[in-house]
Order: sequence, then structure tokens, then C-alpha cells
Amino acid sequence: MTDLVRLEVEDGIGTVRLDRPPMNALNAEIQHGLVAACREASERKDVSAVVVWGGEKVFAAGADIKEMETMSSTDMVDHSALLQDFTRSLARIPKPTVAAITGYALGGGCEVALACDWRVAADDAKLGQPEINLGIIPGAGGTQRLARLVGPAKAKDLVFSGRFVDAQEALAIGLVDRVVPAAEVYATARGLVERYVGGPSYALRAAKEAIDRGLEVDLESGLEVERMLFAGLFATQDRAIGMKHFVDKGKGPAPFEGA
Repeated sequence: MTDLVRLEVEDGIGTVRLDRPPMNALNAEIQHGLVAACREASERKDVSAVVVWGGEKVFAAGADIKEMETMSSTDMVDHSALLQDFTRSLARIPKPTVAAITGYALGGGCEVALACDWRVAADDAKLGQPEINLGIIPGAGGTQRLARLVGPAKAKDLVFSGRFVDAQEALAIGLVDRVVPAAEVYATARGLVERYVGGPSYALRAAKEAIDRGLEVDLESGLEVERMLFAGLFATQDRAIGMKHFVDKGKGPAPFEGA
């Protein structure tokens, strides 16, 4: 893992910290680092949820354009797989994830945020997909995840125009889920996912997979995905613990074991 991306674990929550000042430009090294950090967060048993954070000043202001400017078409054929991989790796973390957005989340930075389950933004944050102003389109999932999140019309507005949206507009269109003062972004993001520490990890994993995979297929196929995942959970210890706790005590959190 590169020094530009760190996984810091505390009290069951893993923070994937982007650290390439001043703007956390997403060059190939940081993209590889994100893949590695997401893989580690996925595998570690002491990580129940993940916060992606760029620090107090900026989330990520986009790809490293200087690095991309001299690439040929064949160079980008090779590199574009990495562009997809680093956001795909984040989206596939089988645990709750939240982006803690300060400053700018633009281009690839916005695409990183879109790959999380939720987004908490500072009240002075700016988000957008400005790639059109470079004569290109989003290439790390922006056209697909943005449209699924806010609908095709709003996605086309943002992608076609390349304009930035402020935090309040982002909240209004569903691009972010909470808006708080900048100093409270990280704590709010942690608070959003800390409830899942000590929870039924396999059930949470199945719930995330059912929703995400279901969005990619027709209703009948999605129902079949749900049915199979639902049935599979009856092999877990947490299912037995949760049902016994409910029968015996009726309320209160069950003592799940994550197994």
C-alpha cells in the first residue's frame, strides 16, 4: 500500500485516508493504493464499516490531469481498467461505507464518493463531474453510478454541463445524504456507520449485495438474488443468535458474533 492511501482502524471502523496534498489528485499510485486499502478493509475481521476521508480541507479534486495529458489512446485502453478498478473495489467492500466530503469532490473524487453507500458533505463542499470541460466524460463510474443515484435527467445535467453543485443542491437532488459544518464531517460520517460495529456482518453483507445487484437486473432476477441470499443466511450463527434472542427476550440488541 502506498503512503498516499492509509487504512486506519479504530473501534471497529476503518478509515481509508487519502493523503496527497494539496488536492488529493488521483494519480495511478493513489488509485492502486485505494484498491489495496479496499481489499484490506474487506478482509479484516476487525473492520465492520469504512469511512473514506481526504482530510479537513479537501476530499479529492479529481484525476491527475498532468499524468493523463500525454497518454495515447492505447495507453488509456490499459489505464482505464485501473480507473474502473479503484472505484469498483470501493463499491464492492462487503460492509457499510460512507464518504466524508470536505472541500471538493470533483471528477474522480466525486466518483469515489459515489462508490460509497452514503455521503456526508461539509456545508461549503462542492461536487461535480467536470470532465466534459476537458473534452472527455467520467471514466471511473460517474456516468453509471450518478444516474442510478440521482436519476438520468439530473445526471445528464451535471455531466453535460460539467458544473459544480454546492452541498445544499447536492442534498436536494440526493447526491449527498447529510450536510454538516466542515469541522463535523468526519465525526458525523463515523457516527453514521458505528452502529454497525458488532452487528450481524454476514446479514449486512447480504443486504448490501442484494440491493446493489438487484439494481443491475430486472425485478424477477433481483427477487431471486434476494431469495438465495436470504436462504443462505440460515447457515450463519448470527441468524440462530438473533432469532433465539428475539424469542427469549423480545427486544434489545442481540449478541451477534459476526459468524
